[in-house]
Amino acid sequence: MNRWLVLVLWLFCTDGEAQTFELRKEHDSLYWLNDWRLPYPVYQFQTGDVDGDGKEDAMVGVIKSTRFYPEKGRRLFIFKQVNKKARPLWLGSKLGGILEDFRYIDGKIRALESTTDSLYVVSDYKWDSFGMKFDHYIVKGVDKETAIKSFSQ
Repeated sequence: MNRWLVLVLWLFCTDGEAQTFELRKEHDSLYWLNDWRLPYPVYQFQTGDVDGDGKEDAMVGVIKSTRFYPEKGRRLFIFKQVNKKARPLWLGSKLGGILEDFRYIDGKIRALESTTDSLYVVSDYKWDSFGMKFDHYIVKGVDKETAIKSFSQ
């Protein structure tokens, strides 16, 4: 596999200037989102207007521990672009359950999450001034196969 993984998405801001999010892989645990160093493994990269301001945001799924959750897990980081530089909008420790995967759909973040009782949920979250807020369940308390089917639709 190529040493550098480059994902480039050209977007247009309301002022007509090109907006770019570039995710580069230096090695398995070091990525760069534009100028922002991500010293963690990355499992997902999406773009979309998370906060509803009309401009694209970058959503990066990283694997890391946090102060409140010392065990490594999947986390969601959301970035804005300010003066052509990636800047954090939200560096999430947790959504609701144990995050398995996410995707951007219809202005919301859809999350595939496992629970402590080995069941799964698919939930939608929306932006709420500081971070992500639970919106509703797509499915709740189901097996993994059912959850993945629902998440993928």
